[in-house]
Amino acid sequence: MTDINRPEVVAEVRAAFDRYNAAIDNKDVAVLNELFWKSANTVRFGYTEHLFGHDAIVAFRGTKWVDGPKRRLVNVVITAMGEDCAATSALFERDDIFMRQTQTWARFPEGWRIVAAHVSPMKK
Repeated sequence: MTDINRPEVVAEVRAAFDRYNAAIDNKDVAVLNELFWKSANTVRFGYTEHLFGHDAIVAFRGTKWVDGPKRRLVNVVITAMGEDCAATSALFERDDIFMRQTQTWARFPEGWRIVAAHVSPMKK
């Protein structure tokens, strides 16, 4: 595949990535739910949860929110493959841990949506 990291696609994914992370920081559950693909095939792995399907992700977001120190973005790599698929790999810093966030994004008629996500902590 030679159609990697077209600047306009990377910019679109970065905007969606930034919108998602602003929603995390602002506890905007509606935007978080919107940005996950509405499918039974959507997956999100977190600290303690294994969520399969958009409905499970929405249920989780509706029942739990963990407050904590603000995150600071350390680095992000976006790899766009063609016009409709991308991966984001980000490292955030929070107190004494790094938080790793990996997302697979796909373009749908309604816009860029997360089809798979994984968040995990790591001691510094």
